[in-house]
Amino acid sequence: MAYLQTDVTKVTTRVLQNMKLHGEKIAMLTAYDYSMARLLDSTKIDVVLVGDSAANVMEGHKTTLPITLDEMIVYATSVVRAIDRALVVVDMPFGTYQGNSKQALASAIRIMKETGADAVKLEGGEEVLESISRILTAGIPVMGHLGLTPQSINKFGTYAVRATEADEAERLLHDAHVLEQAGCFSMVLEKIPAKLAAQVTKEVKIPTIGIGAGSEVDGQVLVLQDMLGITQQFKPRYLRTYGTFGDDIANAVRRYISDVKNLDFPNEREQY
Repeated sequence: MAYLQTDVTKVTTRVLQNMKLHGEKIAMLTAYDYSMARLLDSTKIDVVLVGDSAANVMEGHKTTLPITLDEMIVYATSVVRAIDRALVVVDMPFGTYQGNSKQALASAIRIMKETGADAVKLEGGEEVLESISRILTAGIPVMGHLGLTPQSINKFGTYAVRATEADEAERLLHDAHVLEQAGCFSMVLEKIPAKLAAQVTKEVKIPTIGIGAGSEVDGQVLVLQDMLGITQQFKPRYLRTYGTFGDDIANAVRRYISDVKNLDFPNEREQY
């Protein structure tokens, strides 16, 4: 298949908009370190998300809530150093934008100035509109996030599919239009019915990126460690694994241990 945007040297928010207009799907994955981000960029991935999912896959927390702005900046700085082509989006962590638009702007400015990223992402709809608007006034691109918003897990009390009832679906659709009208360049739709995600995608002019939101969105995102089979204890319905790298890594380490203990490593060719 020929991709419409393979000739671009740098993916921008405008490129993503053109991809939606021309019907080319957007491919997005997470990264948290230089080495993996460099590999991703070499594949011509469209968007790299420095997600607050680092709290789970990098730090071992049960939710995304504990990760701090300083930690996100460290991860994002490492990723940005590796990227030439992809658009780099950084999650704003819990507590850096909710309820205080001045703090939201200060947090977003820190991310942009200290990491060199291309955009920020934050969760929520109309309730965070003031923060979104203030960030946008500084010329910082914002990606929205609706549906299952992990930073609100204590309010939801579950990671189950969101917006299955009519009233919540109507609210999500309303919030999607709010984000578009506010000036967000894109939005993530997480774990919502495919039919609703398709409706949102049809009604808004900005790209939608799905995770557990069906196929009729403008693009897809997965957590890299989940997709590679490294995070082996996490297997939701929407996740397709493209490798067995968790097993591969463990087996490689076992072979290394065996070679060290059996005096097979290093051999004569591997010495000076």
